[in-house]
Amino acid sequence: MSTTLTVRLDDQTKDRLDKLAKATERSKSYLVANAIQDFLSINEWQIQETLETVHKVDQPGAEFVDHEKVASWLDTWGSSKEEEPPQCK
Repeated sequence: MSTTLTVRLDDQTKDRLDKLAKATERSKSYLVANAIQDFLSINEWQIQETLETVHKVDQPGAEFVDHEKVASWLDTWGSSKEEEPPQCK
């Protein structure tokens, strides 16, 4: 089953969509529906990973490494003075 959704686009975006639809011989509806599906897949995955990570860090005994120490360590990668990785607190 499908439903209709009205979307307001600026003129430039609509022109780009028209050109892409013509070049790919696909309908604008098809292209927009696929773009929305891709957007949802990416964002749902990111949100799920974020929620899982927040749950992990909220657990008793969770360990962390200071951001500054990680950044400093990464700055040494590939150099002759590469440092040991920082330890969790």
